[in-house]
Amino acid sequence: MFMSVIDTVPGVSVYPELAGVRVLITGVSAMAGVDVARAFASHRTHLIMQTDDLSPAMTEVAALLSESATNLQVFTEPMATRDAARRFGQTSSQIHGGLDTMVNLITILPEEVAGLDTEADVETFISDKLGAQLELTRVIANRMRTTWTEGSILNAVLMPEPATQREVATGGLIHAALAAMTRGEAQTWAEHAIRINAIGPRGTSPSGAALSSEPEMASLALYLASKKGRQLSGQMFDAAHVCRRG
Repeated sequence: MFMSVIDTVPGVSVYPELAGVRVLITGVSAMAGVDVARAFASHRTHLIMQTDDLSPAMTEVAALLSESATNLQVFTEPMATRDAARRFGQTSSQIHGGLDTMVNLITILPEEVAGLDTEADVETFISDKLGAQLELTRVIANRMRTTWTEGSILNAVLMPEPATQREVATGGLIHAALAAMTRGEAQTWAEHAIRINAIGPRGTSPSGAALSSEPEMASLALYLASKKGRQLSGQMFDAAHVCRRG
C-alpha cells in the first residue's frame, strides 16, 4: 500500500479539490515542514501555521506563504505540553469555524536523544512528546466530528538520520509507539469519517520503501487530504532524509 501511494505522488501533485480547505500545520521550522506548508499554500488553502522557530528565515517563509495561500495566520506559542496543545487546538479550530486537515509535526533533535540514559528516560521522553500530539489530535478530531467534517489528520515525528545506536533504538521505540497510537485513534474516529495517519522514523528492522525527501512528505500529506486518500486511515509511513541535522 505504501508503494502504491508513493508511486501516485512522485512529485508535489496538484489536487483542485483542496482549494479553499481549512488547514492547520504545526511544528514548522527551518529544519522541517516548510515544503509541507508551501504545498498546501499553493493550493490556495486557508492556512494556519504554528512554529517555535522565530528566526529571520521563518519570517521570510511566512511572507512567501502569504502570497499563495488564500489567507495565512501564524502562531508562535510553544505547544510542548498537553495543556498547551489543548488550548491551541481549541483556538485554531475555531478560526474558520473548523478544520478540514491537520498536519502535526514534531522534530526530535539528536541532542535531546543524547541525554536519555535509561529505558525509563526514553519511555518518559516518548510519552511527553506523543502526549501533546495525541491531545491535539483528539481536540481537532472532536471539532471535526461536531462540524460533520470528513477530515484528515497526519501526525509526523521526524528525526535526522541516526548517527548512533542510541538514536537508532530511540527511533525504533518512537515508531512502535506512534504506530500503536495511530491505529487506536483511527479506530476511535472511523465512524465519524475522520482519518488518522502517521509518519515516523524507520523502525529498527525497516522493510519496504520510505519517504526520502520533504517534497515526498508534502506529496503524501496532500494525497491523504485529497479525495484519493479517503480510503486510508490507521497507516504508518516510514521517513528518512526528510529532516536535516543542524
